Amino acid sequence: MEHKPWKTRSSRPIYKNPWIDVREDVAEMPDGRTTIYGVIELGQCVGIVPFLDDGRVVLVHQYRYVQEDARWEIPTGGIKDGETREQAAQRELQEEVGYRAERFEWINSYYTSKSVCHETAHLYVGRGLSHSQLKPDETEFIEVKAFPFDEALRMVLDGEIMDSMSVIALLLVARQREGGAP
Repeated sequence: MEHKPWKTRSSRPIYKNPWIDVREDVAEMPDGRTTIYGVIELGQCVGIVPFLDDGRVVLVHQYRYVQEDARWEIPTGGIKDGETREQAAQRELQEEVGYRAERFEWINSYYTSKSVCHETAHLYVGRGLSHSQLKPDETEFIEVKAFPFDEALRMVLDGEIMDSMSVIALLLVARQREGGAP
């Protein structure tokens, strides 16, 4: 079956702040009918699994207002205008965990929510870490701790780590390691 793209008939802004842009579109479906579609524009983001030389991974613990919960997760954040993915990953590492990576290895890119959010997450492994601190975002209150990789993986499998970027990244790294990748 050939998939025909939908056409945007009209679009109106609903709400905007520095992190999100919400709009309502009238979309024409392939059969000519129209429907209302709510879209949340979030842009692109990065997540990094930072490995210390001894094989431990550095995770962050912070309160997430929307979920009303605090859990361990990988360092993550948005890509700013003019930044490459790797530049954003480097900045987030320095802001959130106080390290700079010598190199990044791309793991995967995925849509965080395919139906209402327009956001693509890009996942990396960071290696060759050295101390380098940037001032954290003013809304972040972060605890940093290094975990053996197997413990971080157990936290994913036991539901202690729940955000999608961390779950996907850590599971993909575990799969790579099973295949012989360091």
